[in-house]
Amino acid sequence: MTAATAYAEHTPVGTTVLDIVIPVHNEERTLVQSVETVRRHLHTLPYESRVTIADNASTDATGLLAHQLAHRHEDVSVVSLAQKGRGRALKEAWSRSDAEVLVYMDVDLSTDLNALLPLVAPLLSGHSDLAIGSRLARTARTTRGPKRELISRMYNVMLRGALRARFSDAQCGFKAIRRDVAEKLLPLIEDNEWFFDTELLVVAERAGLRIHEVPVDWVDDPDSRVDIVRTAAADLRGMGRLGWALLRGRVPLAEVADALGRTTARSAGGRLSAQMVVFTLIGILSTLAYGVLYVALRGRLGAQEANALALATTAIANTAANRRFTFGFRGPDGALRHQLQGLLVFACGLGVTSGALWTLRAARGEGHPLVEVALLTAANLFVTVMRFVLMRLWIFRGVRAEPETAG
Repeated sequence: MTAATAYAEHTPVGTTVLDIVIPVHNEERTLVQSVETVRRHLHTLPYESRVTIADNASTDATGLLAHQLAHRHEDVSVVSLAQKGRGRALKEAWSRSDAEVLVYMDVDLSTDLNALLPLVAPLLSGHSDLAIGSRLARTARTTRGPKRELISRMYNVMLRGALRARFSDAQCGFKAIRRDVAEKLLPLIEDNEWFFDTELLVVAERAGLRIHEVPVDWVDDPDSRVDIVRTAAADLRGMGRLGWALLRGRVPLAEVADALGRTTARSAGGRLSAQMVVFTLIGILSTLAYGVLYVALRGRLGAQEANALALATTAIANTAANRRFTFGFRGPDGALRHQLQGLLVFACGLGVTSGALWTLRAARGEGHPLVEVALLTAANLFVTVMRFVLMRLWIFRGVRAEPETAG
């Protein structure tokens, strides 16, 4: 008995196991044939399945044909949207579905349907959380022009470099996700168009979820109407937005992983490591600003006075920047309290740096300003570490900022 047959036998009658979502926009020429082809294939599988046509703002006869198919077949349904966007269509259809596993495939059926069972089997067994068809896997067989092949490979190389992605093919129109996983991930995905797939996979991977890859046989659709230049530009913007959100710890990776029982060192430490990176960048800028201010003030004031004034000025700016960018707080609520706590941390830092200056004077007498700056910079590195620990464990302890919404 195969695992697929065993799963089917233990599934209550009437339970929809697979929901095949096909997002469409002005696809009147191919819709009917494609849906019938998918239905015939689903009848060879041992699962209760249905096809959902996600019609996003078609202006031709696509909507009419979709409803005719739904009227003719009990295992076909239609979700109609007033706005375009592949990501928007998938979000809506997947959010409404009660099936165990949610599948997405392009209406042109470029991917051989024989890959469907290998795609969904690891999700049904509980081994994996998402599954993707890969045209770039070593054993995949693809037929497409050199232009699209080059663009696809360049895009995935950029993903690995910019977002540290480990999956091989972000945009193949052949994916599946468990419904419980979709419920946790979809509210976090901002993109509503072509970057939706990539954002979903990157967030899932960063949260420590398991992504299963299936080598596919894939034939390019010569009638594809995708605007490659516009889509590429939108994807680059999406990469920048997502990378910045991850860097700032705005995506609750650990919470997702914990809710799904997939907590790993990578997901659990994701927020901390992101905060450390942003805090370090702010710290570097603050230290440079401190050095410039100290040298500028040292010509008019004594060393201790110049140190105190430069440190106070940069400390206020540092607290404000970390409040906004490292720990994600916006608006006036709590701002005064955070600054007062930051000033207490500043007092500790002032004690450390003033002590360093006093030690230098006791050992060498009057020192050159550049020597003083070098010593104070080293002291400030210690103060920076101390400031991060106190901010995380005291100033912003146990408080979570509200996540930003898409603009």
